Amino acid sequence: MGAWLYDLLVIAAIERLAIIIVISGIEIAIQIGFSIEGYTDISDYLTRDPIISPLFIAYVFIVAAFFYTYFWARAGQTVGMKAWKLQVISEFDGNLTFAQTLIRMATACLGLGNILTVFNSNNRFFLNYFSHS
Repeated sequence: MGAWLYDLLVIAAIERLAIIIVISGIEIAIQIGFSIEGYTDISDYLTRDPIISPLFIAYVFIVAAFFYTYFWARAGQTVGMKAWKLQVISEFDGNLTFAQTLIRMATACLGLGNILTVFNSNNRFFLNYFSHS
């Protein structure tokens, strides 16, 4: 839980930076003639526009996914995991592959993937079982 909280702080900072880049880009586009008429401000445009809103949400999720993918595949641990001396390794004693990191994220289900440990005598989490980590 401690590693998760550490990573939450790091991801919050990275997400803020990623959102600032988008907002700055739209602000520059407005200055050179792009119109967001009908919206009160840029955040209203990003959250209510039928085309931009899903793209923006996907962008935010991709930034978080890249964070985990990069650190899990590179060293087997995120910043928070490093502080708590935790590491994710493949069943084959190496770093996770890109595909394994994506499977691990997809099966995590915001913590619901941990329910499998109740039914599994090996105490393996759902996400570990499917990603072979």
